[in-house]
Amino acid sequence: MAEHIVAIQRALIEAGVDGWLFADFRGSDPLAHRILRLDQAGLFSRRWYYFIPTMGEPRKLVHRIEPHSLDALPGRALQYAAWPELHAQLRAALAGAQRIAMQYSAHNAIPYIARVDAGTVELVRSFGVEVVTSADLVQRFEAVWTAAQWETHQYAARMLRTTIDEAFGYVRETVTSRGEVSEHAVQQFIRERFGHRGLATDKLPIVAANAHSADPHFRPGPDSGVIRRGDFLLLDIWARRNEPRSVYADITWTGYVGETVPDRYRKVFRIVQHARDAAISFVQDAVHAGRPICGWQVDDAAREVIRRAGFGEQFIHRTGHSIGEEVHGNGANMDNYETRDERRILPRTCFSIEPGIYLAGEFGVRSEVDLYVSDQAAFVTGQPIQLEVVPILSPS
Repeated sequence: MAEHIVAIQRALIEAGVDGWLFADFRGSDPLAHRILRLDQAGLFSRRWYYFIPTMGEPRKLVHRIEPHSLDALPGRALQYAAWPELHAQLRAALAGAQRIAMQYSAHNAIPYIARVDAGTVELVRSFGVEVVTSADLVQRFEAVWTAAQWETHQYAARMLRTTIDEAFGYVRETVTSRGEVSEHAVQQFIRERFGHRGLATDKLPIVAANAHSADPHFRPGPDSGVIRRGDFLLLDIWARRNEPRSVYADITWTGYVGETVPDRYRKVFRIVQHARDAAISFVQDAVHAGRPICGWQVDDAAREVIRRAGFGEQFIHRTGHSIGEEVHGNGANMDNYETRDERRILPRTCFSIEPGIYLAGEFGVRSEVDLYVSDQAAFVTGQPIQLEVVPILSPS
């Protein structure tokens, strides 16, 4: 049997379930395609199912007009055409199973996992089979990095740090010589530097000045604002090496277009920095002690710092997200705000730590780093991390 299927069966034993059912219709579950290592170029125009039991041979169920769609996977093949036959064959595929995992999330608590439609869950339950979430299984096979992926992340993180410095330098030179530079021009400068370094990204970076920085997902366009002396600037950039299976890095820095940073920016940054560092220390201490922790606990560690400082209502997103082949990956998120992520943080996974304070109509501060957890330690990548708001026009 294929090595990755054997590894899944070992994980199913540890998870205490009778199997894992993958169900897909026209790409509705991209996790299934990646975890099962299916060729994305295959023809999948009808519903297909692949059931991996904890013990024994997998079973695959495909439509008769696409009988070879799952030939790349091991197991006994079942086919259907009419819908009553689909129901009967799916029941047969699950014979003997009482409790199975699917890409299901109770109350849609983890949207990244909620890929299977409610009707399919209802159908499986009608067979007398209990459906539980595959969230921890998905994390194990989707979010855990190989040694090669860890290397691609380190490269991307180094290049992002260099690009941040270059972008601030570009702002300094352009404002000094021309008096202003557009947010869009800075964004395009960063894009060009990515291409020069062999980096790719799914979306263009965030370049946000003044009140725009209080919008966590602001996107500059050709007609958006300009950056001048006395402005506050936030740069949020993410990219991965432009090659298969590489993973992302994702960081955020802030600067002030002047020689000396005003107190109002420094004070808010200091609170965000302390929240960031509290979350980092919480994870590092737990990993060093061998103490299991969940994503929601990391969020609490950062959020409490901001709440105590009186800005709890201005921290309007989770503390961090999983990082993988997608910048927002499918492992545990650092979240007890948008959701309560009870997934354990696993070794060889990575996530962002990015608390923020957003003062609508004025400015917003976010400080983002990436934290990689190994078997025995947790590392902040993209060093050095930000310790002060950057005085962009300072000669030093």
